Amino acid sequence: MPFYRVIMRSPNRPVRRFGLVLSILLAGTIPLQQAAVAAPPAKAAAGGTPWLYVGSDVPRDPAWVFGTLPNGVRYAVRHNGVPPEQVSIRVLVDAGSMYETDAQRGYAHLIEHLSFRDSKYLKSGEAIPTWQRLGATFGSDTNAETSATQTVYKLDLPDATAPKLDETFKLLSGMITAPIFTPQGVKTEVPIVLAEMRERIGPRARVMDETRSLFFAGQPLASRSPIGTVDTLNAATSESVKAFHDKWYRPDNTVIVVAGDADPQVLIGKIRQWFGDWKVAGKKPAQPDFGAPVAPPGTDPRNPVGEAKVLVEPDLPRVVNYAILRPWKKVNDTIAYNQGLMIDRLGLALINRRLETRARGNASFLAASVEQQRISRSADATLVTITPLADDWRSAVKDVRAVIADALATPPSEEEIAREVAEFDVAFKVPVETQETLAGSKVADDLTDAVDIRETVANPDTVYGIFRKSIPLFTPQAVFQHTQALFKGTVIRPVLITPKAGDGTEEDLRAALTAPVDAASGSRVAANTLKFADLPPVGQPGTLKTAEAAGLLGIERIELSNGVKALLWANNAEPGRIIVRVRFGGGYAVIDPRDAVYGPLAETALMDAGIGSLSRDDLDRLATGRKLSLDFDIDDTVFRMAADTRPADLEDQLYLFAAKLAQPRWDANPVLRARAAAQLGYESSNTSPMSVLQRDLPWLLKDGDPRYATPNPAELQKATPEGFRRVWEPLLRQGPVEVDLFGDFDREKAIAALEKTFGALPARDALPETGFAPHIPAHNAEPLVLTHHGDATTAAALVAWPTGGGRKGPALRESRQLDLLAQIFNIRLFDEMREKIGASYAPQVGSTWPLDLPSGGYIAATVQLRPQDLPAFFAAADKIAADLAANPPTADEIARVTEPMKQLITRASTGNGFYMYQLEGGAQEPGKFQEIRSILSDSSTTTPEAMQALAQRYLRADRNWKVEVVPQPK
Repeated sequence: MPFYRVIMRSPNRPVRRFGLVLSILLAGTIPLQQAAVAAPPAKAAAGGTPWLYVGSDVPRDPAWVFGTLPNGVRYAVRHNGVPPEQVSIRVLVDAGSMYETDAQRGYAHLIEHLSFRDSKYLKSGEAIPTWQRLGATFGSDTNAETSATQTVYKLDLPDATAPKLDETFKLLSGMITAPIFTPQGVKTEVPIVLAEMRERIGPRARVMDETRSLFFAGQPLASRSPIGTVDTLNAATSESVKAFHDKWYRPDNTVIVVAGDADPQVLIGKIRQWFGDWKVAGKKPAQPDFGAPVAPPGTDPRNPVGEAKVLVEPDLPRVVNYAILRPWKKVNDTIAYNQGLMIDRLGLALINRRLETRARGNASFLAASVEQQRISRSADATLVTITPLADDWRSAVKDVRAVIADALATPPSEEEIAREVAEFDVAFKVPVETQETLAGSKVADDLTDAVDIRETVANPDTVYGIFRKSIPLFTPQAVFQHTQALFKGTVIRPVLITPKAGDGTEEDLRAALTAPVDAASGSRVAANTLKFADLPPVGQPGTLKTAEAAGLLGIERIELSNGVKALLWANNAEPGRIIVRVRFGGGYAVIDPRDAVYGPLAETALMDAGIGSLSRDDLDRLATGRKLSLDFDIDDTVFRMAADTRPADLEDQLYLFAAKLAQPRWDANPVLRARAAAQLGYESSNTSPMSVLQRDLPWLLKDGDPRYATPNPAELQKATPEGFRRVWEPLLRQGPVEVDLFGDFDREKAIAALEKTFGALPARDALPETGFAPHIPAHNAEPLVLTHHGDATTAAALVAWPTGGGRKGPALRESRQLDLLAQIFNIRLFDEMREKIGASYAPQVGSTWPLDLPSGGYIAATVQLRPQDLPAFFAAADKIAADLAANPPTADEIARVTEPMKQLITRASTGNGFYMYQLEGGAQEPGKFQEIRSILSDSSTTTPEAMQALAQRYLRADRNWKVEVVPQPK
């Protein structure tokens, strides 16, 4: 029962990661389309105990039905009706990159690709089109991933009728049990995998590989990236790949997990029908030896700092990572074991809170964190990540070690523990309150994770009950002892990533970790003495002025006496959850271009600056044991505050947002910290062609409007806390305010809370007239050329065609139809660039149409590839655009985009989030309630002639704009 996943995702404790995060560095999962997780088998059931629970006393989750087929295939199935009519299937094979020989490196991942290419029931290249015709979107609904320990095939099947279910299990069984490996298939797929490899190379990938090789020196994981190597992939043959498949793809090495809106017995019947006859010869091979961390001879066991590395990467910020490593051991997932995990997490949470508090002040580090992971069945590790504030990494290491030393020298106080226990309580209680809203895909993934880490699953009530009964165990002495154990290990291995040669040696790094430090007793965080009841009111409460039905789903439009408007939709579709959105002001449109630098800084610093007399640390204390958020972002024409809260916390959540507008605080430190983070991060955006595009396209596609630019170091250096206040103080007072509440709340209580908070706001200043109407640059015959500092074999490119904006007249339907045209374009570009020439792994085409602006929309095709393939991309994009204008798309192409879109909208519309996204702002613009009625027909029905007409109107060669990102010349 993996408690740690719940605890580490506590909604009250978001952790901003300014440096290279160890958990990312060590994950090493290679997906077919996007990253995710992994899973393997467990022991067979004994004495009637479900196979997942053998050796455990954790109460089983009764929603799951477990079993084992005669041939050894294990399964877990359950009914889950979220969203309705969807079934999520996971097929897990215990065969990852650490199961390969040296000559087979990359084969586990290559087989994942080849299984989608050609199999018993699917002709070559038919897998993706087939799933699309069934309504599944490739890359999200249909996916696969390979990790060091296993390969997982994933499918979320919408509209899972009996015929669709039967066809799905049939096709999956052919992919898993009988893929077809041909010389042509291998020859076609290897270049695609190499294109995927190119998308991952660069400074960050080098750091990942070097860190992995250091931390796991002497173990297979040190050199077993799932992507493989160029040499082994190019040497792959259909026979050698089949040999790996035949060895590891076996019934007794496979688990099938299914959760969805279907009778579990029907699902079990499909598993038996399509996987029950799977037979292989021979006994199951022994699992490879994954080894264990070993200290070098002569290492001091009291401070076992071993091998170290200094990695010079000019485009990456300074980061010090070190791992305290212990052997990985198989554990029995018992209640006592999980209670120990909770005490471990308490100790780490205390340290992380102390580190974050220091970082918000005048610390030598921008950010630091500690965490514990059991990694790929290879090591049990305590991981420390430190991002220095400036060049002096030694002081940053010393200061972080001093905080850790204090935790290792003196037990925490009862008050500190009580605060963290309150945080854990809400983290465990929220899943209890919202368990009816858990999607089938989520519970399927959770069980998949549990199989991989050799643990069990438990329902939220069980988890919360065990936690509550364990609270007496959380004593200062117990937390102290567990913390001490977490910072002991067989060996400690550090790595310094630095942009400057000569910044330190491996011996300097070892010395920084072995030098004595004084315990930083001053790092301990004060106990919580703040209460919302003690805070000053926002102002004189207002009253309800008007309330009227919006004419859709029982949603109300209300207005308070001070002019604040709101949308209220009280419903029990998602018990225990309330979505809150606050819209105010004028967004990017009202920021003076000369003050553009303060826009991005605000997305980090504005909420961290606090409220009234309360700092962000004070707000964190107020939020202890509560589900409260302070999220902020900037849109084209509006500023937005957002939260996901629960009924018990709604009034206080509204107070925080209203007080931010009425009583803003202007601490300097959050601005200085945000500025330092932005300066450190800017150069790292040069490390790959795609990161350059991601950094510069928002600005370039607005024809160089500086408000959308990522500020460079020179611009950031000019930014000051005083300037930040000068810009944002008037912006917080401007424009109408709308509050939208969708979810599980009492209407009368919500209105009373609104009257006390947003109803108490003073009169708002008028928004200035801006005439804001962005547009993409004019046509260029030759692409704009940007450069990156990454690998010389990688480049990226984009071609964009201007469209439009707004929602008046036919514009709204046209915006939705353009999404379909973009998806048809994507199918063709995918086939041209990936399938035919293997030049790109995942080309993407999408449509952007700003509904709140009169212009600025575009269709854009983006790709990462080799520099020599850039002409092929631009030629392919021009050819596809011209052909779509000259000839209507086929009926099959239409079906491949409309059915997935229909299913996507149908599934999304079962949750409050869909309606919030579509109707947000509807209190000010009631026309949105009419607009949503046509979204399904506009977005999932079209004709070949309509697509051709849009292509003729917009995909014109004399209007497109192009950019390419190439390696910077040496």
